[in-house]
Amino acid sequence: MSEVVNATLLAEVFITLFVIMDPPGAIPLFLSLTHGLSPRLRKRAAWQAVSVALGVIVTFAVFGRQILDYLNISLPALQCAGGLLLLLVALELLTGKQQDVSSTKDVNVALVPLGTPLLAGPGAIVATMVFAERVDAVPDFVAVAGGVVGVHLVLWAMLRYSTLIVRVLRESGITLVTRIAGLLLSAIAVQLIANAVRAFIAGEG
Repeated sequence: MSEVVNATLLAEVFITLFVIMDPPGAIPLFLSLTHGLSPRLRKRAAWQAVSVALGVIVTFAVFGRQILDYLNISLPALQCAGGLLLLLVALELLTGKQQDVSSTKDVNVALVPLGTPLLAGPGAIVATMVFAERVDAVPDFVAVAGGVVGVHLVLWAMLRYSTLIVRVLRESGITLVTRIAGLLLSAIAVQLIANAVRAFIAGEG
C-alpha cells in the first residue's frame, strides 16, 4: 500500500510554521487589539484573523512559483532571502521587540494588522512557498496542506481561548515560549541559508 502522507514533511511544515507564526506570542497582541470587544465579537475576530492568514498563505503557496518564474527568481535565491527574513523575525522574538500597532474604529483589526502581516507575514509566506516547491507527489501535497491547516487550527484555538490561556500560562509563561520559538526559528533560518548556499555552489559546479 502506497504512502498516504509524508509524515516527516508534515512535521517539518507544522513545526516551522508554528515557530514562525508563533501562536502563543500572538495572544497578548490579540487581547490588546480586541480588548474593547464583546466575547462574541472577540470570537468572530479570532476566526476572521486566522481565515485571512490562511487565505494569504494558500495564495502564495499556489501561485508562488508563477510569481517566481515571472520575476526570474531562482529557488535558492528565495531560500536565502527567506532565511534572512526569518533571522529578522527570530531576533524580534528573542529580544521581545514588538511592533507599535494602532487601530481605529474604521479598521477591522482582525484583518489588518492581525491577519496580515502579523500572522501571515513574509517569513510564513516564504517558508510556505519553499515547502510548496518540494511537493512532487500526493503524499507531499497532503503533508504540506495538513501542516498549513494544522498550524492555522492551533492559531484559531489559541486566539479563541486566549483569555483562558493567559490565565493558565500567565505573561511569564508566554514570554518563555516566545523566546524558545525565537531560538528554534534562528536555527531554521540558518539552515535555509546554508541550503541556498549549497544549491548555488552545486549550480555553478
